[in-house]
Amino acid sequence: MDEKDWIFLNILHEEKSITRTAERLYISQPALSYRLKNIEAEFGVALFFKTKKGIDFTSEGDYIVKYAEEMQRKLQQTKDHVMNMNDGINGTLRLGVSSNFARYKLPEILKRFSKQYPDIQFNLNTGWSTEIMSLLDSSKVHVGIVRNNYQWKGEKSLLSQERLYLISKREITIEELPSLPFINYHTDNSLKNLISDWWHDQFSSPPRITMEVDKLETCKEMVKNELGVAIIPEMSLQPNDFLHKLCLKDKQGPPLQRNTWLMYDANFLNLSVVKAFVDFLVKER
Repeated sequence: MDEKDWIFLNILHEEKSITRTAERLYISQPALSYRLKNIEAEFGVALFFKTKKGIDFTSEGDYIVKYAEEMQRKLQQTKDHVMNMNDGINGTLRLGVSSNFARYKLPEILKRFSKQYPDIQFNLNTGWSTEIMSLLDSSKVHVGIVRNNYQWKGEKSLLSQERLYLISKREITIEELPSLPFINYHTDNSLKNLISDWWHDQFSSPPRITMEVDKLETCKEMVKNELGVAIIPEMSLQPNDFLHKLCLKDKQGPPLQRNTWLMYDANFLNLSVVKAFVDFLVKER
């Protein structure tokens, strides 16, 4: 087995499908099947078996996948340390960032950081905060930026506290909210729970949900066209949205807020690229 085989096995384990794995790897299915058969011949075991939905791994296959993940991790650590053995700050910074933060805040941050450290490249993964936590736990990223509060055994630093707003096309009051059409959008469970807890603390009846959309930006467009109201994080509000906004507060008076955290393993600070980025973010917050 070599590095390509490790990658093949890890992606196949994620996808549980020869077709989707081949598509992600940009290779033909016969070429992938040939490579997998060679791995099975090398170990003398079956790696997986067919199911109605695709494939599943045997216990021997699961064990070999864990080996492949560990070898990939060790190889990446070796590359990281070799790249950081000279006096300059260069190499690749692996980032895992919550989707909304990546959309609304990260581009400007990376632009300023790149001007200061032009020899650093980025490997970026975005997704729900729960997905970023998984990347952190498996050391697949050096640094994670996640929204809301999660248990983390490593280092963490509060980057910002963000308010939540009720948005509408016309000016409304909180008291009107239960009677108005409400638009939901796909987001991570932490934000869903925060909004749900606030709602149940304020009202005795559930929201009158009239739409479920896939993205926050789609939700905003629906609100702009007077099709309902929504609750969104402050970060996603832009000056040219031209929407009425009302800051949500709990019954005790303080604004409803959501935390954004910088998280990393302290051992990664031995890498100059990681230390430079962490110091840069902490200084700018």
